[in-house]
Amino acid sequence: MKGQPNRLGTDRQHHFHGSAINRTKPLQFRLDGRVISGFAGDTVLSAALASGIDTVGRRDGAVLALSSRHAPAISFAALAGDHQRALPMERTLATDGADYLTSARKTKGNPITRLLRRYGRSLAIDLDRPDALARPWLGTPAAPGPQADLVVVGGGVAGLSAALAAAKRGLQVVLAEATPFLGGKTRLFGTQEGEETPDEAIARLRAAVAKADAITVLTSAEAFALRPGVVRLHQVEMLDSTPTGRVIDIRARHIILATGALERLPLFPGNRLPGVAGTLEAFELAQLHGVWPGATALVATSSSPAYRLAMLATDAGITVPRIVDSRPRPQSRFIEFSKAYGITLAAGTIVASAAAAPKGGGLTVMPQLSMEGFSRAEPALTVDRLVVSGGWQPDLTLWHMAGGESAWNGSSARLEPHAGPDGIVLAGSAAGWLSRSACLASGSDAVDVLLGRQRRLVEDRLIDPIYETPDAPAPVGDEPDEAAQPVFLDGGWRHIERPRKVVSRWPAWLPFAPKPPGWSLADTPQPLDIADIAAGVQLGAIPAASAGIVAQERVAMVAVESGEDDIGPSADPPAPAAQLPDRSLRGRNTVAGRPTRRAAARYGRADLFQCGYVRSAQGHRRRGADCRGQGRGPRDRQCRADGMGARTQPRRRHQAGGAVSP
Repeated sequence: MKGQPNRLGTDRQHHFHGSAINRTKPLQFRLDGRVISGFAGDTVLSAALASGIDTVGRRDGAVLALSSRHAPAISFAALAGDHQRALPMERTLATDGADYLTSARKTKGNPITRLLRRYGRSLAIDLDRPDALARPWLGTPAAPGPQADLVVVGGGVAGLSAALAAAKRGLQVVLAEATPFLGGKTRLFGTQEGEETPDEAIARLRAAVAKADAITVLTSAEAFALRPGVVRLHQVEMLDSTPTGRVIDIRARHIILATGALERLPLFPGNRLPGVAGTLEAFELAQLHGVWPGATALVATSSSPAYRLAMLATDAGITVPRIVDSRPRPQSRFIEFSKAYGITLAAGTIVASAAAAPKGGGLTVMPQLSMEGFSRAEPALTVDRLVVSGGWQPDLTLWHMAGGESAWNGSSARLEPHAGPDGIVLAGSAAGWLSRSACLASGSDAVDVLLGRQRRLVEDRLIDPIYETPDAPAPVGDEPDEAAQPVFLDGGWRHIERPRKVVSRWPAWLPFAPKPPGWSLADTPQPLDIADIAAGVQLGAIPAASAGIVAQERVAMVAVESGEDDIGPSADPPAPAAQLPDRSLRGRNTVAGRPTRRAAARYGRADLFQCGYVRSAQGHRRRGADCRGQGRGPRDRQCRADGMGARTQPRRRHQAGGAVSP
């Protein structure tokens, strides 16, 4: 398609025509001076990807892919200096005639290239800068949001079910969905026997929500901070056909987190090169926007839904020469169907590395047979795209922000939620449910829990493991050497890498030979995402027994102001910040007389937390994950309230109650 080389055509029958776009309404806009073509219903990100832009920039010389979790903020060219008016590419609908600029600095390159703004496939952002992918709205003061008795975060089938159940019980509900579209991720996973199709379920739930006067729907509204009684979110809304961002606080006595699950990234050199995409990312781009780069794709997975994506891609005219599966003897109805499509299966195989193909673009992928202690390199494959899946991790980011606990489940290789604060309940995949029927039932069950009503039975209706092999842990390749591409733990913006193997010229048995440096993510003073922690446990950088504690301490936090009019789950007035209410907050749980973040969250006393030194999972003293240590004592330390360490954000000081003041 002219001007949109990565847009799938409509000349054949398939499911990837783009359900969110209107191909009869083309549009054009500018991004950093380049003309981008798209259709009504495109986001700025999907239109850029359809137009051939697939690279964000370089970090330490390595090029990194553009994706929904790794994209810079943008702003209108006329408002380029106003960072608080910045917008996210992935949540901003494209508008005809708009002129956007990316907010981050460009790399230094050929001056003629910079002058003409001809960067080819790349946005040319300097990812070596710590604020390259900063989200400026995190420091924007919040305005009051709509009134509600219940806030449901997440507009998938569990969130939709919860909102409807609460409305039937007489509650005023605000349903906040981060993407521009309701429905969630259920379409990728297909249908089990006896279930309605995903499209039928979503259409039924959407229609019921639209008819419910008690439900206020906010789309393109990403919740980024949370504590009992308050949800802070950033929403992109259309005002006079112009996308505009706002930050609002929604105060409600009850909160349901139906935030779904994150797809894990397999660990191999080159796992974030342009052309490498997660199964869910590839499916949503194709299903919603009809975007699929290239004509050939290799699928590497440890989870069965990737086989369904391979079949749908084949229907759309994409050649899938092989599916490599880390499980030694996988069984699934999707596997049997894909064999009927003529797709070759390589069981017990992982991706050892990926690199840019020397000629003609695309990727050179090195498979590796890795099964039952045996390992062997397989012949290289050259494809246009590598679609990967490392399984699924419940998204517990907001859960941990609110003080919820979690623990590592070794059998499923993921963090799973445990006890949480009053007034906040998980539902759907975030609560660990796997089937669509269980996710639907968990929405109603979450409302019953909050209202103290008799609970209904919720159970996963799963196919027998003999016929449907469970997901395996995310595949982990060999330790990379100094010449290899970087290995990233997750696909987000934190860029945490697996250390490279350092080769010494001295034999290791010599007493003076250099010892390999130790690596511990539990002690590094940087925030971590949930998937980073899961990968760290697999690599031995975080003790499995301490993973839940590390997650509570290290998930990036944005403080929410504490006000007298807060609506919380309890009517009891808070204790004065200067006193410790019980022995559980004394001794090793305190520093300079103040409780640590972990202790304050564990005992439900976030109002007593004040930034300073905290203890790591190993008991070592260190600075808080978001502290920059500018003062002379723990109470005087200047902190960055957005939890990102972004240099562009104003310095603020944590006060008692998690408050933030200029």
